[in-house]
Amino acid sequence: MQIESREIDGSFAHEVIGVRLWEGQEVPAIEALRDLWARCGVLVFRRQILTEDELVAVSAAFGKPERIARSDWASPYTPEITVISNLKDAAARPIGGLGLGEVEWHTDQSYVADPATGAMLYALELPRNGGATSWANLQRAFEALPDRLRRVVEGKTGIFSYAKRLAGYQSNDRAVTEEIRRKTPDVIHPLVHRHPVTGCKALYFDPTTTTGIVDMPDKDATELLAELAAFATQPQFVYRHRWQVGDVVMWDNGFLLHRRDDFDPAERRFLKRTTILLPRERHLVPAGSLAA
Repeated sequence: MQIESREIDGSFAHEVIGVRLWEGQEVPAIEALRDLWARCGVLVFRRQILTEDELVAVSAAFGKPERIARSDWASPYTPEITVISNLKDAAARPIGGLGLGEVEWHTDQSYVADPATGAMLYALELPRNGGATSWANLQRAFEALPDRLRRVVEGKTGIFSYAKRLAGYQSNDRAVTEEIRRKTPDVIHPLVHRHPVTGCKALYFDPTTTTGIVDMPDKDATELLAELAAFATQPQFVYRHRWQVGDVVMWDNGFLLHRRDDFDPAERRFLKRTTILLPRERHLVPAGSLAA
């Protein structure tokens, strides 16, 4: 079955045309969307209207919806839904999470040995200005790496730490329980992996959680990671999404970094997201292990 889509601004992101996610999709349509998503990394659906149960059901068509470590950011009605918002409830308690770490380039769940790399984000309330989200394609960046950098990075293993990620959050979002500490020990992942469908190689690292490189002096590792981040986030590798209410955006953290633009904290921002454990036979899912 053919799914109509178009490249956005000549980038790797595709807008899917004429699909009403709340209606459910037949198997051929889902298969076509799975293939498109695996290859391009970012899918955009405009003018969607979804309940939380429907958002989870759509996510489940692509993999297994996962509950993230931060249960305090979960919807009180649907634990597979994470609330991304600066809003507060009647008791002045945050209803979700909106860490300052979101304004830095990162990739979700890189601090997990077997990360759930799929993500779906649904926009309900947006600030008038700011708050755009950008994605950097680490597959395209790897293909363009200078030979010198490629030789240095191939075969290397990165060390990833959730503690580093938390350090970039606001004070409310930085709070971490002993349970979360037990769930998120430091892990290691190869810095380069290969896509099971396209055969293309991609970088895998995260400026907010990668703390070093196995068997490399700290200074050298820090310099290499900074050089990779600067190279991979150049404009030619980036798609910047200007949100509209009703947008649903799906992305693959296996070969993408992302970041959010700043916005006026006095303005309302309210989105709902799911995290999806994707199948390794179709997606770039890092196979990591606990750090020594």
